[in-house]
Amino acid sequence: MAENKVQFEFIKLLGGSVKRAGGSMEQVLAMSGLERTPVIGADERIKQESDAVALLQSAIELTKDPTLPFRLGHRFDVTSLGSYGFAIMSCGVFGDCLSVMKRYQKTLGAGPNWRVLDQGDGIAIRTTITLGSADQRRVASELVFSQLCSTAEFLINRPLQQAELHLCYPAPSYAAEYQRLLAIPVIFDQPHSQLIVPKNLLNSPVRNVNPAGHMVFLQQCEVLLRSQHRVENTSTAVRRLLLQSAGDFPSAGQTARSLNLSERTLRRRLDAEANSFRAIKEEVKKILAQNYLANTELSVAEIAILLGYSETVNFRQAFVRWHGITPSQFRQQS
Repeated sequence: MAENKVQFEFIKLLGGSVKRAGGSMEQVLAMSGLERTPVIGADERIKQESDAVALLQSAIELTKDPTLPFRLGHRFDVTSLGSYGFAIMSCGVFGDCLSVMKRYQKTLGAGPNWRVLDQGDGIAIRTTITLGSADQRRVASELVFSQLCSTAEFLINRPLQQAELHLCYPAPSYAAEYQRLLAIPVIFDQPHSQLIVPKNLLNSPVRNVNPAGHMVFLQQCEVLLRSQHRVENTSTAVRRLLLQSAGDFPSAGQTARSLNLSERTLRRRLDAEANSFRAIKEEVKKILAQNYLANTELSVAEIAILLGYSETVNFRQAFVRWHGITPSQFRQQS
């Protein structure tokens, strides 16, 4: 699992669940045998997917709750995925969400590799999990498929009627909990792990459809996708990470760690490119503000929140500093 918003959200959810059960992430780390990284929270770094599963297995042991992966999956917030998440949420129908997911999942830098396959009267959303042990593969499957089911239900704002979950491993001792927590039939010992969705659900309207905003978020995803196929200088890499955050902007220290740099080295490299972290962050906010105002129906207050401003007045002041006019005036001119 790469250092990105997916792992940040995973650590946040895992830490909250462990704390509610009376434990701590320090205990989870000690039980997992992994080295402690700088802090537990938004700056947590996971070197690979097996480390994430090791943390999850230790948390299950500590909380004595084998259903923990399901609970984490159900709490996952698609908005935590930045531009990718907003592009999915603003689609017109559920089938479009799957197309966006398939095309841009590489922009996340981590997570399962989903494939969407035609199955005649339905479609299969399939992934192959290849972690070491059978127990690790089961735990990882519980997490990612509960997250998939929960996100799909959120998008269409109703249960996944007539859907089925197929899993390529034997039923565990707590198999009855699958049915209760997922609310769809679960069939074990199948050739593939996949969610089977009837085709009539593909035309289900998405609850947060926003055609104008959708185009903006798709453009941002395209920029992120193209950036993965070229060599970046430091300024471009920082700009990409800030754009990917979609408003939940990381600090200079967090950005440096995402690039496997010290904060001092990051600032030195940006200075060599006649740039600074603060200037790039301001540039990204300026670009996003223009796009949101010109191409979406989001209110000025909503845009302020997306750009990380706690008060709308602070956003207005910044916008006037950038353009010499207020956000409302800019929108009228656009």
